[in-house]
Amino acid sequence: MDNVTSRIENGVRIITVSGKVDSNNAPAVEAAINASSKEGATSTVIDAENLLYISSAGLRVFLRLRKEDPTLKIINVSTDVYEIFDITGFTEMIEIEKAYRRVSVEGCEEIGKGANGKVYRIDPETIIKVYRDPDSLPDIKRERELARRAFVLGIPTAIPYDVVKVGDGYGSVFELLNAKSFAKLISEGLDSVDHVVKMYIDLLKKIHSTEVRADEVPSMKEVALDWADQSAKHLPAEYGEKLRTLVKEVPDDLHMMHGDYHIKNVMLQNGEALLIDMDTICHGHPVFELASMYNAYKGFSEFDHDVVKTFLGIDYDTACEIWDKSLRLYLGTDDEAKIAEVEKKAMLAGFMRLYRRAIRKNDSEATINGFRDRLMSLIDEVDSLVF
Repeated sequence: MDNVTSRIENGVRIITVSGKVDSNNAPAVEAAINASSKEGATSTVIDAENLLYISSAGLRVFLRLRKEDPTLKIINVSTDVYEIFDITGFTEMIEIEKAYRRVSVEGCEEIGKGANGKVYRIDPETIIKVYRDPDSLPDIKRERELARRAFVLGIPTAIPYDVVKVGDGYGSVFELLNAKSFAKLISEGLDSVDHVVKMYIDLLKKIHSTEVRADEVPSMKEVALDWADQSAKHLPAEYGEKLRTLVKEVPDDLHMMHGDYHIKNVMLQNGEALLIDMDTICHGHPVFELASMYNAYKGFSEFDHDVVKTFLGIDYDTACEIWDKSLRLYLGTDDEAKIAEVEKKAMLAGFMRLYRRAIRKNDSEATINGFRDRLMSLIDEVDSLVF
């Protein structure tokens, strides 16, 4: 039958249904589905991308198919057809996924970049975070929930209102009318470093003063313990053991952290600082946040000062200035000894992550050894990560 095709893909029988399915052709559609091969398939998916309409007769076909396969799923359903499924209660009986509109980011300005994806502005009102992993729908759902929790707790952030297809992957859509990242404000000379850093740290203090429940957001200490364990495997025994101990002795802390806090992840809209890229929201001691910040401004550029230009759009000297002023303002002191003490703690936690990352990425021997030497030097000097 012309409007029914099927194929087996990774153990899934995918049946494509096109056009209209009503009382005139429902028996033929059902016969074509039943005649399709099930060899090697353990489940069935109906791809309804080109399904224009379905009547009650067509719904009964899908219902009988679902009795044969309780795991039946219907995907790529248009808004109009989804409404039919919803009104008739099918969305409560069968897993049904709406189709996602397609968006291109070709030629769009990249305004942010993180471990999980890139953020683009596609028009004056809209930005899209495009995820690296093509199978990112669970990550998108998780980030949306983290953003909602942060918003409810009073953290100014943009919550995604739509999910779209971008190439072979997915993206989250946010409304940010005429907002500019703090990185753009500085790189284009639209605002002074001092003023931007003041807003930047004011928002960070608000984040860090917000308490959460242990089950609301992930624990950064648990992540850091994994970094310590992985790094320790490649260090002399006494250094690895001290590194693990330093992280283990950081007290549990239920205050919120962003986890990837840098000037591309904070936007200015109508005079208000807004936090974006919320998939790294967590809770923990602020030393781990400062470690992430140190890496963004200095750590990643340790052996190549041009890295920060690519990452944040600013030169290395400006990045160092932002880090120094941020740390002083966050600690509320110009005491050089205190600043140096806290900086070393942040650096140790930061280089622990960078060393692990360099090993996993199979970076050059010089880079790996460079991060190892910096980490071991700091382990010698630091007896506690707490401040």
